[in-house]
Amino acid sequence: MATKDTGRQVVANNKKARHDYHVLDTYEAGLALMGTEVKSLRMGRASLVDGFCQFTDGELWLEGVHIPEYLQGSWTNHSARRRRKLLLHRSEMDKIEQKVRETGFTIVPLSLYFVDGKRVKVEIAVAKGKREYDKRQALREKQDNREAQRAMRYKNLG
Repeated sequence: MATKDTGRQVVANNKKARHDYHVLDTYEAGLALMGTEVKSLRMGRASLVDGFCQFTDGELWLEGVHIPEYLQGSWTNHSARRRRKLLLHRSEMDKIEQKVRETGFTIVPLSLYFVDGKRVKVEIAVAKGKREYDKRQALREKQDNREAQRAMRYKNLG
């Protein structure tokens, strides 16, 4: 089942995106979904790992996101990896498209969630890819912070 978080029911997070990219701007976009996709999402079944966004004919599309078929669905079931249209204001799409035209920028989905239990939203980010040494440095900093927290905890206990 999806987890609740202050009016949001988070269905899926893309942890790999924050590891592989420097996130510059984030946007909340609606999704145009079929009924069986919503039912499958309510069961907490989705994966954003291979997801990306792409402009086609002035519209923004979410691709590579895996929403499995609804288990109790019939012939009306959806395709698991179909393209899904993102619903944004025109001004937001223009800002995003302008950023993406610059070299090195891409659009990645960060999380998929329900708002007030009704509408499905996806948090997308305009991001720039990290280099390998940036990833190693981020992991090293994370590990150093963990060790410092551990040392502080033991010092406070003893």
